Amino acid sequence: MTRSPRRPPATDKPPAARRPAALAPSAPAGSEPAPGASAALLHPRNRHQGRYDFALLTRDSPALAAFVVSNPYGEPSIDFARPAAVRALNRALLKTFYGIEHWDIPEGYLCPPIPGRVDYLHYLADLLAQSNGGAIPRGPAVRVLDIGVGANAIYPLLGHAEYGWRFLGSDTDGAALSCAQANIQSNGGLDQAIELRRQKSPDRIFQGLLAAGERFDLSLCNPPFHASAHEAQSASQRKWRGLGKAQPRHKAPLLNFGGQGAELWCEGGEAFFLRRMVEESVTVQDQVFWFSSLVSKESSLPEVFRSLRKARALDVRTVEMAQGQKKSRFVAWTFLDAAAQRAWRGR
Repeated sequence: MTRSPRRPPATDKPPAARRPAALAPSAPAGSEPAPGASAALLHPRNRHQGRYDFALLTRDSPALAAFVVSNPYGEPSIDFARPAAVRALNRALLKTFYGIEHWDIPEGYLCPPIPGRVDYLHYLADLLAQSNGGAIPRGPAVRVLDIGVGANAIYPLLGHAEYGWRFLGSDTDGAALSCAQANIQSNGGLDQAIELRRQKSPDRIFQGLLAAGERFDLSLCNPPFHASAHEAQSASQRKWRGLGKAQPRHKAPLLNFGGQGAELWCEGGEAFFLRRMVEESVTVQDQVFWFSSLVSKESSLPEVFRSLRKARALDVRTVEMAQGQKKSRFVAWTFLDAAAQRAWRGR
């Protein structure tokens, strides 16, 4: 059974500015800049401002204590180069802050950093609020499509916990869907809020997935961003060097956040995947209010914008985000004009 999570003061109003001056800069949880170093802010509603409270987390999840170490500044942390430590931290965060009592993924699957994933959802909630009189729509009337839900099912779990939204998660990997389903069923009541569906064509995104008449207020995606397995491995080696961990070249990289091939790379890379997503979104433009996707590489943006112009999207938004020293963004687009948007809200 899920339990009541610890929640910050509730508000249905999105922030007036993307980075409000009222918030003092603090390192997002999980990052460890040197004392005094500047760090970008998470979304104001993100529960993970500042450093993790390991006393709280280990009290709720004693198994995490085995992975807690002191960082170079003498503060409690974990070794982010250890996949088992990252999984244990995720379990603790999901339990303490989101009421998710049971969560697990097999070795080798993507273990997502919670603060960054929930940031995407908060900014999407702000996007919905802009066409809802300034109030964030909550509850099961809001339906969200997660492209590439993965074994972790992290967006449906977080989105339902934060906003009560209903989700349809799709994936081409049957084993990943089985794991995601186990996570859903092990937390009572979530199977009514989260549905999973296999995309049977690995070279398709929306086509062949949605039933006639299905409607979604949002679609979201964390696309594969490497163009080949070799590129993914090289990126892994760079990440390990950044963590101060050298790996033998002959050894397959051990990713601290894991990742199967389809989660990390696709032929043509991120820009090609997103171009295909935009092209296919035209075919279901009346079934989704806002399409969106994370864009990891800034160099992918020109190709995305060219595709959106060619597709004749009527409104395109680019939202910059940051977690610690890492910057990211998502692009959102819609084919609905003002009249169609009003009609959508009136249904």
